[in-house]
Amino acid sequence: MNLYILLASLLAFAAMTSAAPSPDEQAKFLAGLKTKNPGLASLSKGPVWGSHAASLEKKWNSMESRQLAAARKWAGGNMALNRGSGAVFYPFSGPDFVYAYTLFPKASTYLLCGTEPAGSVPDISRMQPDHVTADLGNLRTALDTMLTTHYFITKDMRGDLSRGTIHGTLPLLYVFLARTGCTIRNVEVTPTHAKIQFSGRGGKNQALHYFKTDLSNGGGHASYLSFCKQHAPGATLVKSASYLLHTDGFSSIRSFLLANSAVIVQDDSGIPYRFFDSAHWNVKLHGTYRGPTEMFHKYHQTDLASAYANGGGAPLGFAFGYSWQVSKGVLIQATRK
Repeated sequence: MNLYILLASLLAFAAMTSAAPSPDEQAKFLAGLKTKNPGLASLSKGPVWGSHAASLEKKWNSMESRQLAAARKWAGGNMALNRGSGAVFYPFSGPDFVYAYTLFPKASTYLLCGTEPAGSVPDISRMQPDHVTADLGNLRTALDTMLTTHYFITKDMRGDLSRGTIHGTLPLLYVFLARTGCTIRNVEVTPTHAKIQFSGRGGKNQALHYFKTDLSNGGGHASYLSFCKQHAPGATLVKSASYLLHTDGFSSIRSFLLANSAVIVQDDSGIPYRFFDSAHWNVKLHGTYRGPTEMFHKYHQTDLASAYANGGGAPLGFAFGYSWQVSKGVLIQATRK
């Protein structure tokens, strides 16, 4: 056999038999962080991954200094958010693990959901380089709004996550886990459910669940609510939720959250202020309320505006809600009595 052919065959065989990268290694690669897996390390040497890593590093550091550091400090001094190791319910979250983990870092279980599929991340080390290039580009596009503001635009994200071999919410969850300093231990995925077991920054074993589900009344969300019920009472996070909880079409999830939450942290797009009966809830206002953006102007809450005008919002220090400016952050915290 020709020596060149023999060498090529040996290299091909070595590539085929090399250890597949773990989910944690794949997450680091997608997040623009170095990995020791030989196949991924080889892909990391090219200019494509280098540019990808530099872009994510710059945008992540900007979000850290602009948003996450202040949010982490605020949550760290909030007793209601640091009582124990329960579950976090995050309806309408999409793949936003970042704020769930930033505000509730000690939770044992995170229950996220959205209408996007769970998706998949195949063995990147065996993908064609041009496919890797395209998928990394799609990933950066899907992350761009979140890293620039602090929320996803659903219709844009759905398109960005449907293209390529690496698709769905899973790659975004991978990026956020890696970038927040978590280590992925195990991943189980079906088209409608992703379960990720990981260790947080402090080494604690935690779990992240993402459900593809429709939370509207009659939308087939029984499995998600049943799973949440098993972990009740929990802490609830609602952010940039298109004011769906203000409508009659989402009354069942609204009632569920009010009945099964020990604490609720939300912006004004969450549960309307009038539903927090003072006999059952202690409500604390943070930031400022200037009403919804023009797109959602019909959901203006006069009673919430009066409450802010009369009592004033406590300092917040980071953007929350649909306005990305820190000065316009609006956060409502309701703690069950």
